[in-house]
Amino acid sequence: MQGTTDLSLLSVGLRCRCPRCGEGRLFDGFITLRPRCEACGLDYGFADPADGPAFFIMMTMAFPVTAFGIWLELTYDPPVWIHAISTLPLLLLACVPIIRPLKGFFIASQYIHKAEEGRFEVRKAPDGDPAPKD
Repeated sequence: MQGTTDLSLLSVGLRCRCPRCGEGRLFDGFITLRPRCEACGLDYGFADPADGPAFFIMMTMAFPVTAFGIWLELTYDPPVWIHAISTLPLLLLACVPIIRPLKGFFIASQYIHKAEEGRFEVRKAPDGDPAPKD
């Protein structure tokens, strides 16, 4: 098993590879996370990108696709079905292919920066009891 390496966040994240060894694959299928790396055994239990990748992609790609839809409407005044066969597929093509590499990037970022779930710190008084709240 290898230790932490100096792998680039972009290199492993965008290629969807293990953030520790850079060899093992992150995903089973399209975006289903594997339980562990098949090369070095790193447990991917730490990884929880949640909806971050989908949110950033949708919020970023919504602007140009919406601008295209508005331009199409104002320039040509097409029927609704034209928007359905042009704007909707454009939105899907702009969002779906980049969700996997962005999710890989988020997972690699969590590993490299040792991100963890936030926890509240409970301060204890010298006698061992929780400190009184101010």
